[in-house]
Formats: sequence, C-alpha cells, structure tokens
Amino acid sequence: MNKRVLRIVLAAICLLLIAEIMASASATPQLPKETEAQKAQRLKWWTEARFGMFIHWGLYALPARHEWVKNRERLTNEQYQKYFEHFNPDLYNPREWAKMAKAAGMKYAVITAKHHEGFCLWDSKHTDYKATKTPFGRDILKEFVEAFRAEGLKVGFYYSLLDWHHPDYTIDRFHPLRPDKEADYEKLNAGKDMARYREYMKNQVRELLTNYGEISIMWFDFSFPGKHGKGRDDWDSIGLLKLARSLQPHIIVDDRLDLQDVEGGWDFTTPEQVIVTKWPEYKGKRIPWETCQTFSGSWGYYRDEYTWKSPAQLITLLIDSVSKGGNLLLNVGPTGRGTFDQRAQERLKAIGEWLALNGRSIYGCTQAPEEFGAPPNTVLTWNPESKRLYVHLLAYPLGGLWLKNMADRVEYIQFLHDASEIRFRPGSGAEAKDLWLSLPIQKPPVEIPVLEIFIK
Repeated sequence: MNKRVLRIVLAAICLLLIAEIMASASATPQLPKETEAQKAQRLKWWTEARFGMFIHWGLYALPARHEWVKNRERLTNEQYQKYFEHFNPDLYNPREWAKMAKAAGMKYAVITAKHHEGFCLWDSKHTDYKATKTPFGRDILKEFVEAFRAEGLKVGFYYSLLDWHHPDYTIDRFHPLRPDKEADYEKLNAGKDMARYREYMKNQVRELLTNYGEISIMWFDFSFPGKHGKGRDDWDSIGLLKLARSLQPHIIVDDRLDLQDVEGGWDFTTPEQVIVTKWPEYKGKRIPWETCQTFSGSWGYYRDEYTWKSPAQLITLLIDSVSKGGNLLLNVGPTGRGTFDQRAQERLKAIGEWLALNGRSIYGCTQAPEEFGAPPNTVLTWNPESKRLYVHLLAYPLGGLWLKNMADRVEYIQFLHDASEIRFRPGSGAEAKDLWLSLPIQKPPVEIPVLEIFIK
C-alpha cells in the first residue's frame, strides 16, 4: 500500500471515529440549560408547597436503634441478615400514611427507596436485597406511590449513593467494616469494582424513574470526598444526574451529588437538622432551600429515643423556615410493622390542626420585605401575590403590640384563625409613624396565633 492510499485510509478511519464519538455524545443525555425564570417556574409548585414529609424506612426499623445501626455497631452483612429474614411489616397501609400526611398539611412526600444499608423497598431487577424477597414479599414503593397520589400529594424518592451491602461498594470511612489501621483499606477492597457499582446505581435510578410514573423529587444522599471518602467521580454524579433529568425532565434534585459548581447540577440546598440564620446564598444570590428535620434525634424508628420536639417547636420550625424563604421536610420513621409511632401521629395531628386555620401564612409565602420590621417575639412571613403580611406571635403579648413605621401602610388587620378584627391606631409624638394593635388579654385557643395584615 503506497503512502497516498495509506493517508486516505487513515483519514477515513479518523472521520469514522469522529462520527462515532459525535453520535455517542449526541445520544448521551445532557444537563438541561435553563434561565433563572425557567428554573423558578419548574420549582414553583415546590416553593409554594413549603411543607413535606420525609420517610426513612428500611430494615433498621427492626433493631429500632437508629438508621445507622449497621455502621455504629460495625455489623457484617451476616450479622445484619436477621433483619432481612424477619422483615414483615404486616400493618403497612400507605393509604393511612397518605391521609395522615395530608391532614398534617403536607403537600409532598419523599421516601427512602434505598438507604445506606442497601436494602431496596421496590422490586428491583438488579438485586435480591429487596422487600419482595423478604417475608413481606410486596413492592412497597408501588403501593406508596399509588396511595400518596390518590391524596393529591406529589411523590419523591430518596436514593442513597452509599451501599453497605453491595459486594462491589468499596470500604470507606463510613463503611461498617472500616478498618482501624490505615494500611488495611487496600487489602479489604481487593476485588471490589466501583465501576460495576456505578452501573448498578444507574440501573436502579432508571427503574425508579421509569416504572412509577411522574416522580417530582430525586433526593440523592450523599457524596463525601476526601481521605477514604468518595466524591463526584466515584459516583459518576454527572452521569447519574443526566440520567435522572433525561427520564424525568421536570424533576427537582437536591445538592448532595457534589456538583455545586456545575451549572444545572442541583436545584436546592439541604441544611440538615439546623436552623438557618438567614436565607442561604450561593455566590451572593439567594437559592432555593429545604431543611430536613426529625421529630427526635433519629431518622429511622428508634424505640428508646426521647428527645422529641413539642408541637409548638415543630410549628415554629415550619414558620421560621418559610420566614427565610425555605421549605420544611419533616421526617417520620415507621415501625417494623409499618405504622407511624404514636408520638409522631400526635405531632402530625397538632401541626395539621394549626395549619388548617393558619395555612395561609405558610403556603405560597416567603421572607417579608426588609421594610417590615418584626416586633419582639414574632416571626414574619409574606405572601407576594396577595400582599398580606403575617405576624406569628411566638410569645403572646400583654394587651397589644407596636408595628414600627406602618401608620400609613395598613388597610385592615385580623386574627387569621377566626378572621376576627384587630383594632389599631397610630401613635403620637415620636411614635406617630407606628401603629398600636389592641389584642385581647387572653391568648386565642391556637398553638401560635397569627395576625393577618392587609397592606395598602
């Protein structure tokens, strides 16, 4: 073959390779490009909903001593197997769960399809470590999705990147079998292949986002780069997110894939078990956010844990989140028989009773404009469409309270729970720009009274 023919052949091969690469790239789903306005519209239902239910449920409900029990007690797969063999939540009735969530005033629910233990609540084709292989024998997610949709609640799935059961998942600093000696990591991970585990994750995410209709939220948890950790490349976070967005273009995704610096790599941030001091920002801009919180100190069912928050504390947590432009995702950890703990039921009922009368101060509301100052022991929320300001009286005042610089701004004021008028008058002298609100001496019969102020 002469040089001219060889050059032609090589050029043809290069063109074929380029075409193949381009075809492959075009076939690979890309992260969607959208404007801030388009993203705001995609998240609109979620930012208006403000309140959702988190559900942590898995094999850890049987030991009933924290969802990280396998990690904390350094249990092997063999030691943990007894919970798989005895998993039989015979009282599981997702219709009751959905009714309780709706009655509590929640608008959406996110359930742990797979937590760190690796156990799957659905009939995955890629593992036998699933609910349908336990004595229970049913697809938990299928029943859950149908029940919650029937009550008008949107549905989301939590999916753990960690997996303490999968044979190819390499042992890291959070693994139950983590060694005490630095040198033992390499020995323990001999033969494990994270590439196979990455493919397993993608196959499962594809199942979750293909087999259960419209899924509104995908809650990935969690990337932890660093020494003996795992970062975005270990999970192929970009690939997972591309897959999720290609299968469900309108899905809302959290920020735990370690893609904060990637455009389109996340939709909202997730402060966990903390009360934020101000609306979270990224690069100087306010961002969508949702705090995930527990009734007590555990996410999974914990029989002997007693640091439960009171209804007033939980309602205040919801109000405080909305007052800073955020959502509250409040967690329930069902028991091993598939019921909600009585303590959880009592608190859900109390929150629902308050929201039934005062929900207007939560749904569709956000942080009040800076021009409105909150009186002592109050929290403000604001509805930008109705132009109404809500004053939540965390500590009920004696006789009334002052609204600073509001003398010419207010059209009408009422208690929100019963629409009873609150009389007001301007001050005099140094307080001429302020309004005095006359309140009844006796606190109204609601956990936290709310004043609804109609702004001119």
